[in-house]
Amino acid sequence: MASSRQNLRTGVQIVLGIAIIVLSYFLYRAITEPYDRIERQQRLTEQTRERMSNIRTALVDYERDSAAFPDSLDTLRIHIERDSLLTNAQDSIFGGPVNLDSLFFSPRTGKRFLYTVSDTGKVETYLLEDPDTDDKIGTLSGDPTQTNVASWE
Repeated sequence: MASSRQNLRTGVQIVLGIAIIVLSYFLYRAITEPYDRIERQQRLTEQTRERMSNIRTALVDYERDSAAFPDSLDTLRIHIERDSLLTNAQDSIFGGPVNLDSLFFSPRTGKRFLYTVSDTGKVETYLLEDPDTDDKIGTLSGDPTQTNVASWE
């Protein structure tokens, strides 16, 4: 009788030990998943803003060279590919190497950044927007003081 009681007690202890391990795992996941999600969102926001800032740098260079902003991001890409200064000095101009294949796309969903040029005012302005958030650079209002201003700065 004592032996069966001992076996039952050992069995219950094993089941409880396994339950503790399983519940500990679920508790760990419940704590770390939201934190991981927030960290991922922050990384994507930083990457998006960095890409948009790099595009702004290229837009400023294009405007300096041709006295106007490009009509499209494809035109800007051609400019970057052909401009030896932008191509060869990426570390000093962009703060690191730039991948032209992904530069014009949001890292969140892969959607292309939205780019619009306004030449209806006295000063030509542009608006570069992230299709996934409210992040933007520039304005279409014609206010030259807002031409290269980012919404997060």
